[in-house]
Amino acid sequence: MIAQPRLDSPEDILRLGTPELFWSVSAGCVDSMVANYTPTNRRRKDDDFTPGGANSRRPDRACIAYSNLIKRYAKGKPIILGGIEASLRRIAHYDMWDNAVRRSVLLDSKADAIVYGMGELSNLEIAQRIRGGKDWKDVRGICYMSSELPEPSVILPPYEECASDTEAFAEMFRIFRDNSDPVSGRRMAQAYGKRYLVHNRPQRLMTQKELDSAYESDYENAVHPLYASQGKVKAMDTVRNSITTHRGCYGDCSFCAIAVHQGRAVVSRSEESILREARKLASNPSFNGIIQDIGGPTANMYGIDCPVKSIAGACKDRRCLFPAPCPRLPIDHSSQTELLKKISAIPGVRKAFVNSGIRYDMIAADSGGGQEYLDELVIRHVSGQMKIAPEHISDRVLRLMGKPPRGVLEDFREMFADSCSRCGSKQYLTYYFIAAHPGCTEDDMRDLADYCRRVLRTNPEQVQIFTPTPSTVSTMMYHCGKDLRGKYVGSEHSMQRKQRQKDILVPRNARKRWRSTSGYPGRRPQSGLISRIRGAESAATASKAGSGSRLCPITFRIRRRKWWRTSWPAYSAGRKRPRIFSGNTCRPTNSFWRKGRCFWSAADSHALPKAISAACRIPPRGSTIRGCWGPTISATHT
Repeated sequence: MIAQPRLDSPEDILRLGTPELFWSVSAGCVDSMVANYTPTNRRRKDDDFTPGGANSRRPDRACIAYSNLIKRYAKGKPIILGGIEASLRRIAHYDMWDNAVRRSVLLDSKADAIVYGMGELSNLEIAQRIRGGKDWKDVRGICYMSSELPEPSVILPPYEECASDTEAFAEMFRIFRDNSDPVSGRRMAQAYGKRYLVHNRPQRLMTQKELDSAYESDYENAVHPLYASQGKVKAMDTVRNSITTHRGCYGDCSFCAIAVHQGRAVVSRSEESILREARKLASNPSFNGIIQDIGGPTANMYGIDCPVKSIAGACKDRRCLFPAPCPRLPIDHSSQTELLKKISAIPGVRKAFVNSGIRYDMIAADSGGGQEYLDELVIRHVSGQMKIAPEHISDRVLRLMGKPPRGVLEDFREMFADSCSRCGSKQYLTYYFIAAHPGCTEDDMRDLADYCRRVLRTNPEQVQIFTPTPSTVSTMMYHCGKDLRGKYVGSEHSMQRKQRQKDILVPRNARKRWRSTSGYPGRRPQSGLISRIRGAESAATASKAGSGSRLCPITFRIRRRKWWRTSWPAYSAGRKRPRIFSGNTCRPTNSFWRKGRCFWSAADSHALPKAISAACRIPPRGSTIRGCWGPTISATHT
């Protein structure tokens, strides 16, 4: 393995010479664009997978960059792409960073094939065929380019149509999704000019014995000394003493790439294999007695096998857990409960945590072993906080996400409180939420913020802005404006408005909690200052605002000589009174402020932009007047 090779020199890529069979190229365990940029398209400074932690070595679109590096310095052997970046970008896909439909990464990288999904079986078969001098283009679980259309194949809309027509893109995605199951999926083909992207049938799932063998291989479980000498790799702290129990996810959430990459069926390791790995960890001299995580994509799906998927494949008319768990899915947590007890009893194991996500709707649906499993977690396997991901509370948004309705969360909270009380353990729930998901509006986020404080009684901190990752249902809705059934779905594409949705739930002012203006008297707008802008008439208005009338926040920006300047800086606790502008020049007290916000009575807030325009002699472009939020308004700036 050659990790993160330099792109300006052949020194790294030729460190081990030329491979005997083929080059296997992966961008890593995270899409390089997701790893390098935030949801609001700002460059990330940190990278937990890079020695030293600085995000300075991972290139954008890493699959393309590494393939071009090999083509430049080491021609002669086939290049096979793999990993999650290549897997999710294997067909025509919408790319948020280009705001366009990009063609398959296979064409841009000029590689020979893509191994998509969890590629152990496909890679092994390709290696065996190349070693034996046989043709390998019919291996399941790969994509390749061909000048001829193989028969039989399901024809996808051509790339050119998908790039210019959202209807064609949506149709392509529906066909792609319906044929992504290893049992029922068929071969697909998509035209790129006069050539075809051939998408072979998905590879079969690994058996339990094969999965045991893969995870029990003799890994070093450490960073290579060459990279360890360059600095600490933070990601190793999470995986070094963790145990993977299964693969795949029944959840099939609209925004999640796990179901696309690992599949919608779950394959579990045997209990004996997991216990052997736990004993091996405990016998290591450097083991500190703590197993960081026991789980998988979702911790409590271990040992739950759907009898239908292994025969007929994934159902096309419904999801396994949405809107409610399928009655044919045998949800039983008893095997997981016994496994956790046996791991805790291994000599040398002081604590075994379950830090993977928990599907609380599955626990609530298991009338037999759900409560016992929850008790076991609360007593021994949760470190003060249990992580769950309701994502939202609006039933309309939850339906688009493919998540259970709000009532299930409330039922689980009661179960959790009863369990903590009965077991005498003081534990808490940590909630993950998503802002700016397709279909989500600012009103939905205000409802969520109110629900968190009124019902959940928490100030949420685990909030992320939706990132349109390639080949997911939510990304299709984001790009096409329609769901899988063809119904309209509005999406927020403005980076500023996406951030605003998150700020409603977690305000940006050092993530301080919203504070009422009544918390610091004397900081309301000064009548003398106001009168210099609006005249004597505004002083009366300010007097009414100071006496407790309803206020509304007003945000506006003034453009002056190609620079945005704050026309009226916000008032906040501890801030000095800002200087007023003179003439036609806006001069804020602190140049850090890019936007201004003031609070005005709802009765005559419409007159304020006009008054400021007159005072500045400049039209207030981008002026907005937001709705009234009530008598107690935040006095902090954004």
